[in-house]
Amino acid sequence: MDYETPDHLLYTDSHEWIRRDPDNPNLITIGITDYAQDHVGDVVFLDYQVEDETVEAGDVCAEIESTKTVADLYTPVRGEVVAVNRNLEDQPDLVNTSPYDEGWMVQVQVAEESDLDGLLDAAGYLSFLETN
Repeated sequence: MDYETPDHLLYTDSHEWIRRDPDNPNLITIGITDYAQDHVGDVVFLDYQVEDETVEAGDVCAEIESTKTVADLYTPVRGEVVAVNRNLEDQPDLVNTSPYDEGWMVQVQVAEESDLDGLLDAAGYLSFLETN
C-alpha cells in the first residue's frame, strides 16, 4: 500500500482530507484522499449538495460520480460552506490527478476549532488504512 498522505493535513476515517488555512485556522479545505480517489476510480462528475449554508459534522456535501460508483463527500465538522471548487465541473479528473491540490472540493468556516480535535494525523490515517 503506497498512498500519498501529506503530513500537513488531517484525515477522517471516511477518507476525506482537511487542510487548515495558515492565516485563518478555522477555514478548512476538504477533499478526498489518494486512497479514496484510487478506489472510486475515474471521477466524471461532482454534484454539490450544499453551498453557502450551515452544515453539521457528517452531512453529505457532495456526491462524487465515477466510472465505478457514486460516493459521498462528508463534512467532518460543523460550520458554513463558504466555497466549492467550480473547476471540477469542467475538470472532474483533477480529483484523480491532483487530489490534494487542484482536486479540493469544498471550503468550510469551522464553527468551533475543537471540532477538529477528533481528526487523524497522517500517521493515524495510515494506521487506519492498514487495519481496515
